[in-house]
Amino acid sequence: MMARRITVSIVVVSAVIVAVIYISGLFSGEDDGLRRSFSDPEAELKKLPVVQLVGATRKRGDEPRAVISAEIASRFKPISRKRASDKLEEGLARARAAVRRVASLRNKSVIIDSNHSISSSIYRNPNAFLQSYKEMERRLKVYVYEEGELPIVHDGPCKDIYTSEGRFIHEMEHGSHRFKTSRPEQAHLYFMPFSVTWMVKYLYSPNTYNLTPLLEFVSDYVKLISTKHPFWNRTQGADHFMLSCHDWGPRASEGNARLYSTSIRVLCNANSSEGFNPQKDVSLPEIRLYGGYVDPKLISPPPPTAQRPHLAFFAGGLHGPVRPVLLHHWKGRDPDLHIYEYLPKNLNYYDYMLKSKFCLCPSGYEVASPRIVEAIYAECIPVILSDHYILPFSDVLRWEAFSLQVNVSEIARLKEILIGVSEDKVLRLKEGLRGIRKHFVLNQPAERFDMFHMILHSVWLRRLNLRF
Repeated sequence: MMARRITVSIVVVSAVIVAVIYISGLFSGEDDGLRRSFSDPEAELKKLPVVQLVGATRKRGDEPRAVISAEIASRFKPISRKRASDKLEEGLARARAAVRRVASLRNKSVIIDSNHSISSSIYRNPNAFLQSYKEMERRLKVYVYEEGELPIVHDGPCKDIYTSEGRFIHEMEHGSHRFKTSRPEQAHLYFMPFSVTWMVKYLYSPNTYNLTPLLEFVSDYVKLISTKHPFWNRTQGADHFMLSCHDWGPRASEGNARLYSTSIRVLCNANSSEGFNPQKDVSLPEIRLYGGYVDPKLISPPPPTAQRPHLAFFAGGLHGPVRPVLLHHWKGRDPDLHIYEYLPKNLNYYDYMLKSKFCLCPSGYEVASPRIVEAIYAECIPVILSDHYILPFSDVLRWEAFSLQVNVSEIARLKEILIGVSEDKVLRLKEGLRGIRKHFVLNQPAERFDMFHMILHSVWLRRLNLRF
């Protein structure tokens, strides 16, 4: 299976001829060559490579064939398609040029309005981020496929641990008319609104660990949209994206080899050791909303100067490779580190967060943890204990400005590391948490710079860095 996926990936890359620009370079402003190449949008347009559409290249009968039928192909005139494509690429080239022009500016902060300030302390490049965000607001159009039926498609969970998945699907389907288009030929991106969480609920047989029904559903879905529409085949799926917060989201994407290797996958389980590619995939924040709402205790955390009597706090189930190490070294061993496997019923989880200086966020079975967002809300400095986790929005956010990352191999030295953080740095980290909180809030309706828009901006960056 792995050999097959590698072979298909090579074919896809050769056919699509996708040029990937490193996003971290874009927002650090360090790549002078790239910045010069984007200084002139007209010159950039002339350099855009042309993608020659290739039909199905695979011959295996057990893989879905994404092809354009003769009937569908006859409906699209090459000249019209070329004009629409040229217009899209021209706009994207101008957007790239605009971002590159400001990337070299080194303002300490950019004031948007009285409520928003983009600071260089918490952003890799505040000017580049603000410009790319404005370009997204100005240009981005997303086509949401209408194929598929409820509840597995066009719906998703909007509370508890998989909130991110359902709330994004609902916002794209019903709320974000600014970005959604009903004219697919004018779209920059194509969203496949299926819910892996609902696949698990309705298709998976408990305790079997048989994921075949999920893989077959994804395979059939891609086959449906690729035979009914020409857009998947035009780019081999490179401008299409899926979104899933379920642990099995990456596995479900294996239902189609091109979806796995070429399309944009927005995933909570953003594990770089398991196929997550940060150059094309997007790390989705995991957020738990009991009843669909943020706990009232986290709405207004104490002021930054308020005393927090506990050095660090963690409570959670003993699963995955990291937590056993943490509990082995620190459970019940130090009065400054409140480490529990399960919090006693007479104690409140969020009270402990609000009384702790550091909140430990170890991976469980998968790399992501809702504790990170909860810690941001509580202004309890997140301590990331994870290997191979690509943190959300790290294209533009400097996580070191509002969190600590401790290697799993250094857990035995955890207290030494934490008490070594100066009070001045603690205050700076808390200031960073207050600055980035808005990016991790799910609003209804969505608001500028909130979590929905940051997810969409991350997808927009991947599209901005594709040239066909």
